[in-house]
Amino acid sequence: QVHLVEFGGGLVQAGGSLRLSCAVSGRRFSNYAMGWFRQAPGKDRDFVATISTGGGTTRYADSVKGRFTISRDNAKNTVYLQMNGLKPEDTAVYYCAIRRQVYYGASSRSDDYDYWGQGTQVTVSS
Repeated sequence: QVHLVEFGGGLVQAGGSLRLSCAVSGRRFSNYAMGWFRQAPGKDRDFVATISTGGGTTRYADSVKGRFTISRDNAKNTVYLQMNGLKPEDTAVYYCAIRRQVYYGASSRSDDYDYWGQGTQVTVSS
């Protein structure tokens, strides 16, 4: 059974920083690309960032480019999302996800992911 658990959400003032973590079990983590997505109230779930198996390839949504950084530690089976310069519009529930296909590359498409974490709330006050 594959499990993903996110940590690190919370309440922060605009301009502040948070670091989200996502611990993965039940699958050989280093063989799978990972992604972060978010869903604001009343909106669809949107792509945030993705990272390849070895971490050499990353992609970001335009809205977070230059402010957020995705990384991974394959020895710890964990993917991270460092969020700097947070804005009120970043308020959402953030989800990590693991790619459906082994050895495939980073992807911004939610359909390419088959297991998801429970989500962690990030709230940015103005």
